[in-house]
Amino acid sequence: MPTISRKHLAIGAAPLALALSGCMGAGGSIPSASTPITQAEAQQGAQYHPQFLAEFGGAMTGPQAAYVEQVGKNIAVQSGLGNARDSFTVSLLNSPVNNAFAVPGGYIYSTRQLVSLMNNEAELAGVLGHEVGHVAARHSQRRQQAAQRNSILGVLGAIGSSLLLGDSSLGNTISRGFLQGSQLLTLRFSRKQELEADQLGITYLTRAGYDPNAMSTVLASLAAQNTLDARLQGRGNATIPEWAMTHPDPATRVQTARNTAAGLPGSVTNRDTFLTRIDGMIYGDDPEQGVVEGSRFIHPELMLSFTAPQGFYMVNGTRAVSINGQSGKAQLTLAPYNGDLDSYIRQQFNALAGQGQTLAPSSIQRTTVNGLRAAYGTARVNNGGSQVDVVVFAYEFSNNRAYHFQAISPAGRTNPFSLMFQSMRRISQAEANAIVPRRIDVVTVQRGDTIASLARRMAYDNAQEERFRVLNALGSSDILRAGQKVKLVVRAR
Repeated sequence: MPTISRKHLAIGAAPLALALSGCMGAGGSIPSASTPITQAEAQQGAQYHPQFLAEFGGAMTGPQAAYVEQVGKNIAVQSGLGNARDSFTVSLLNSPVNNAFAVPGGYIYSTRQLVSLMNNEAELAGVLGHEVGHVAARHSQRRQQAAQRNSILGVLGAIGSSLLLGDSSLGNTISRGFLQGSQLLTLRFSRKQELEADQLGITYLTRAGYDPNAMSTVLASLAAQNTLDARLQGRGNATIPEWAMTHPDPATRVQTARNTAAGLPGSVTNRDTFLTRIDGMIYGDDPEQGVVEGSRFIHPELMLSFTAPQGFYMVNGTRAVSINGQSGKAQLTLAPYNGDLDSYIRQQFNALAGQGQTLAPSSIQRTTVNGLRAAYGTARVNNGGSQVDVVVFAYEFSNNRAYHFQAISPAGRTNPFSLMFQSMRRISQAEANAIVPRRIDVVTVQRGDTIASLARRMAYDNAQEERFRVLNALGSSDILRAGQKVKLVVRAR
């Protein structure tokens, strides 16, 4: 969640969601995927590109971004899409989620977090090649056509409503209002399309001389990271609810990619070059967008903090912080504020209802939370044979600045977010100053170093060795050798 100056709440989620291709998550024969990008496709991509950058933290600049762009353009050439080097725009996104995306017209993206999880240049080329494959095979266009046949609302509702909201039209529309955080914005490709893009990416790796096994190894790292994140967030079964899935679980794709690469030529990985180029990259949350520390969210620039309920996990997006659990979901975000909390809350209910629908709180209650003027309203919504409670809880931080939670939970139960609503507070300047980013630190293993000893240098209070192993793709039986380069996550001072 960024500073006010970087928020663009007016960007519509629905058209953007239909254009984007969130993947590196989850057949038939591969089509001829070498038709040059058309002018119409390029214009469509150019239209969505700035909106996408705003939604996903913006494009990074500097040597690391230039390196990712170089590798991406080099692998795009292998697609045969005309003058692919000039036809593709490759961006490194300032986002703490593990994902990569494609937009029609040759726009491909990887988050810095996903790049940090990689361990060599071939893996980077494989991920970007996968995205090029989506563009080459026109997967987004097919997806948009299917969405138009099924209606935009139906497609969005299918993602947002499976936990609580069923199929009611108003429930689906409210769900759409919750598709504001970056982790809920994009729709997935079909499994067939994902496997097809994997195969195309492996083909491009082979043509470029890279090790084609890089596709399976990066997917394996992603599967391991998903499993670790699930355990650390209290999701023991490692399955993110469908409505909160940023990144489809790649575990089932690893073996398929490995089988596809078997026997193919190519051996280049450029491991040391890659690690040298990403050294110092920011890891995890950017303090300019706020940080999640355990169950607390702290924003050192907006000077606020709150605590998520026990058993819930948070995902920090560019336009919202999402709080997810089996008994409800919520987001913290902001909207234009004119000094009237009652009006502000009614506006948020109307925004949740969407065009052509009405939704209003039964009443608005004023209160004070940790010295902040606050107010909240609740609406009970029929949802087929059941009901849900929708709550908007708003806080005034100044005459022209307010923030609000919007939350959905089953009706008739104690609201799971009550303590969270009461935990919102201003933070002191000392607390704000204490928030510093984590960064990747590439080190050379010295004689006597072990996984255990290096893991103790990781900037975390828990699961240090597990985090170190996943970050460096080290299995339970792997050992380190002197001279080997590995990644640490350290505090930047």
